[in-house]
Amino acid sequence: MTQPLEGKIALVTGSSRGLGRSHAVVLAEHGADVIVHDILLEEAENTLEMVRQTGREARLITTDIRDVGAFQKAVRDAGRVDILVNNAGVGGNRLAIEDVDCNIFDQMFSTHVRGTFFATQAVVAQMKERRAGKIVNISSIYAMGGSHFASHYSAAKSAISGLTKCWAREFAPWRINVNAVAPGFVATESRRASVSVEQIRERAEGMPLGRLCEPIDISHAVAWLAGPETDMMTGQVVSPNAGEVIVGY
Repeated sequence: MTQPLEGKIALVTGSSRGLGRSHAVVLAEHGADVIVHDILLEEAENTLEMVRQTGREARLITTDIRDVGAFQKAVRDAGRVDILVNNAGVGGNRLAIEDVDCNIFDQMFSTHVRGTFFATQAVVAQMKERRAGKIVNISSIYAMGGSHFASHYSAAKSAISGLTKCWAREFAPWRINVNAVAPGFVATESRRASVSVEQIRERAEGMPLGRLCEPIDISHAVAWLAGPETDMMTGQVVSPNAGEVIVGY
């Protein structure tokens, strides 16, 4: 049976661990060959091996996404990209506005916003030539309702949601779909390591669905938006969040 992404090549930025690694593996399980990207070489190579274990081909880019010229050259040298997942990002670290200095603010925007912008710029010309492409940006539930102690992070993710809608309109004549996934609270390995079991349990019990999102829940949404079932969807922000948006966050 043909897999939905058979014959496609996906580039997942920031895919050495966490959600990015999950996206890369799930896209491979759906039939895509994957270009793994990250500056964390050892962990990126682990993702590479996990992709190959699915039977799909995998290649690696290790250029810093904040070095626009070098990163775009690496992407062009990698060849065809049918699916771009703009996942690369950094955490917000729960900082009050008084504690956000220029370096923290600039790092947030250079990774999330500038990275997303120029990664897309690097692949869109070839997508236009083929008159086909899927771009999936990673936003956040914080872009939907904000968050105290994360205004710099929420602002960066809100910018990504805005870019999604702008590019959906701009690229539509070339049949390039641009959508975003805005995850809620996800029980990644790093998050489980940073909070107590009791905190995780309490957070899960507060969700209408009674559990937290796992990385694969987010990756299924990414793979869906990258596939043929969503050819008529563009400019949308999909939020897998266990119903958290219903009760507030």
